[in-house]
Amino acid sequence: MTAETIISIFLGVGLAASVGFRVFLPLFALSLASYFGAWDLNSNWEWMSSLSALIVFGVATIMEIFAYFIPWVDNLLDSFAIPLAGIAGTAVMVSTVADLEPLVTWTLAIIAGGGTATAIKGASATSRLASTATTGGLANPIVSFIETGTALVVTILSLLAPIAAVILVIVILGFIFNIYRKLRPKI
Repeated sequence: MTAETIISIFLGVGLAASVGFRVFLPLFALSLASYFGAWDLNSNWEWMSSLSALIVFGVATIMEIFAYFIPWVDNLLDSFAIPLAGIAGTAVMVSTVADLEPLVTWTLAIIAGGGTATAIKGASATSRLASTATTGGLANPIVSFIETGTALVVTILSLLAPIAAVILVIVILGFIFNIYRKLRPKI
């Protein structure tokens, strides 16, 4: 396995984690980076570097970010975003992973990309639901702000320093696991 392959895997994992916070932001950032030649995509995914893809992902990103600031709408969006996060997390992994056999690429994409994105989206949806239940939705914009900021930081870090992004993803997943462990019922 080459250094380029390892970096591409780290990029995919970082972007997949970011998808768990905002589905379209990492897709837009990857489209933007590939449009300007900063990252090469797999040949079947080069369409993401087109101007039309850039515009569609940009509009979707803006709409998603603003929609999450509306209490109750954010909870409705989560019901759609959880499965979409798994799909988008898989897509960013497949589009970025370089020099691996298709079977390995897709297995890695489904497990590491889709799994990471779904785990984080599930945790963020649960935190928003708890916020809605405890504050009547008044604190939801704060939760949304934190999620959007985290998505932005993880996305930028993934594109600029993929190794550091994976370390941050491990910290985030550890944080989520510790919260889950504390909240789960004792048997």
